[in-house]
Amino acid sequence: MVKLYYYPGNANLAPHMLLEELGVPYELVLVDREQNAQRSPEYLKLNPNGRVPTLIDGDLVLYEAAAICLHLADRHPEAGLVPPFGTAERAGFYKWLIYLTNTLQAELLTYFYPERLTDDDAATAQVKSHAEARVGTMLDLIEAELAAHDGPYLLGARYSAVDPYLLMLSRWTRMMQHPARARPHLGRYLERLIARPAIQRTFAAEGLLAPLF
Repeated sequence: MVKLYYYPGNANLAPHMLLEELGVPYELVLVDREQNAQRSPEYLKLNPNGRVPTLIDGDLVLYEAAAICLHLADRHPEAGLVPPFGTAERAGFYKWLIYLTNTLQAELLTYFYPERLTDDDAATAQVKSHAEARVGTMLDLIEAELAAHDGPYLLGARYSAVDPYLLMLSRWTRMMQHPARARPHLGRYLERLIARPAIQRTFAAEGLLAPLF
């Protein structure tokens, strides 16, 4: 059985939503960050970065949330959560998944952990403020993309693995001055996603409370 090591609301949320969407058997294993369990010798043997999530699938030990999402989608092509290889739609899928993980998620980490970039308290607040502004411009780009096409999802008509990933990152902005949900197209998009039964089950399993995004 697949195992997903998680902590509520962390980067495991996207692969967790995919597992529920796929309907495959899996086990959740809590990594208690309150107890610094991600730094335990046992966990570091699985994920030497000391980060969440980690996926165990048979003999495969996989970390990095985007890689886990790609693996799950490719393991279950019948679910249609990723477009076929070699198509323009597949290229668009790669573009958005990499944009979300390498650009938006990276900037969100700067927002949440500004102290990693400076030892000065005043500079920490400035780094956080600038990161929030840059996140806003990235969300504006996604808002424009959703406004430009008729489909209800990020790729258009197709629900794919990039949608739960975007929901996860949008949720991380929920306490910002101008969160993702405040944009009209993005807000309606997030409402559609949160109504999906698989996503509702995931949020319930992780014990996530309002505001959900």
